[in-house]
Amino acid sequence: MILSEKNNSGIIFTLLGFSDYPDLKVPLFLVFLVIYSITVIGNIGMILVIRINPQLHSPMYFFLSHLSFVDFCYSSIIAPKMLLNLVAKDITVSFVECIVQYFLFCVFVVTEAFLLVVMAYDRFVAICNPLLYTVAMSQKLCITLVVGSYAWGFTCSLTLTCSTVQLSFHGINRIDHFFCELSSLLALSSSDTLISQLLLFVFATFNAVSTLLLILLSYLFIVVTVLKMRSASGRRKAFSTCASHLAAITIFHGTILFLFCVPNSKNSRLTVKVGSVFYTVVIPMLNPIIYSLRNKDVQDTIRKIMTLISCVKNDRHN
Repeated sequence: MILSEKNNSGIIFTLLGFSDYPDLKVPLFLVFLVIYSITVIGNIGMILVIRINPQLHSPMYFFLSHLSFVDFCYSSIIAPKMLLNLVAKDITVSFVECIVQYFLFCVFVVTEAFLLVVMAYDRFVAICNPLLYTVAMSQKLCITLVVGSYAWGFTCSLTLTCSTVQLSFHGINRIDHFFCELSSLLALSSSDTLISQLLLFVFATFNAVSTLLLILLSYLFIVVTVLKMRSASGRRKAFSTCASHLAAITIFHGTILFLFCVPNSKNSRLTVKVGSVFYTVVIPMLNPIIYSLRNKDVQDTIRKIMTLISCVKNDRHN
């Protein structure tokens, strides 16, 4: 109904992406294809590894499996279209496709931000209250925290999307980006975008600041608890359990903070695109690598799976 009233259903957007660099299209396509392939294999593999091994059926791995699912989803919303636009002559997208892409992307990005908070809370309970960990991190609470993360992501995305579909678009609509990013859409609208811009600012600021503060607060308590430990091996073990999560948080929030600090001008568009590539394509690839490199349980399960596959292949040949 909204689309028909605003006559936006027939509007076409052109995703300029990296069209300013035609000589780099093939190399970029190959690089992004490799990255996306690793992302799919890594995240789906992580989910399967956690599902297969009963020893990994704990709150920490429950949250990690959902992080992998979210990484797979929001990368898959962006990467395939970006790859297609690098090799196709037609780089247009309809208004409906653009809105759906943004809606789904926003859902999963916001969900990821809050899942990282949930995982920080899990580490806080495990290190600061180890004797109460099983009771505190009950299955009911774990499910509630995950559902709450998805629900808030859905709420933010739905609110921002509804404010956008009520805007009008006319004439030539060129988006100087490789996906339907909201601020670029608002800049093309012929309507008054004050409310939409205000909503975007409020949600973006609240999500970024609140998640970062909650994570820092969790790790402040963790550091205080670890420093009180008398055993050096205990301190090393405690910090080791947090290392992967700290790396993931640093990369995710560091990239978002970097993009917040980049001025919105024509001269900085390439910088924005590179930063956006990092958090839409590269980070989903890095997360399963980060969480498996220092995780003996995950590595052991992967070895068992590879050994099993090798045995099955040998039996077939024999």
